Amino acid sequence: MSRVLLDTHAFLWFALNDSRLSATARDCMKDSASELLFSPASYWEIAIKISIGKYRLPEDFVNFMRDQIEQNELTVLPITIAHAAAVSSLPFHHRDPFDRLLIAQATVEDAPLLSSDGVFDKYPIPRIW
Repeated sequence: MSRVLLDTHAFLWFALNDSRLSATARDCMKDSASELLFSPASYWEIAIKISIGKYRLPEDFVNFMRDQIEQNELTVLPITIAHAAAVSSLPFHHRDPFDRLLIAQATVEDAPLLSSDGVFDKYPIPRIW
C-alpha cells in the first residue's frame, strides 16, 4: 500500500470534483491501494479561509469534513512532536505555515505529497501531480 499526504487544495478539488485536479492525482486518490493521509492542518486552513470569506463549502463545514473523510476513507494524520520538530528545521523556501507543516509531515512520514504546488519541489520530498 502506498501512503500519500494530501495538500488542502487536492482534497478540496477531489471532494468537489473540480477539473483543476490532475488525472494523475485523481487516479492516485481513487486507487484502492493508496492510503490517503489527511492533515488537521488542512481542515484548519479551510476553516480559516471560510472565516475570512475566502472560501465557501456547499454545506456545513463539520458535515462536509466528516462526510468527505469517511466517504473517501482518509486517514487523519495527527500532528506529532516529531512533525513540529521537522518544521523547525525546514529551510524557508515557503513561508505558508500550513504548507510547512504538510512538508514536515510528509518528510517524517516518508510519504509523497499530492499537490499542484511546485514550490514543494524545493524540499526533499516527492510530489505527485
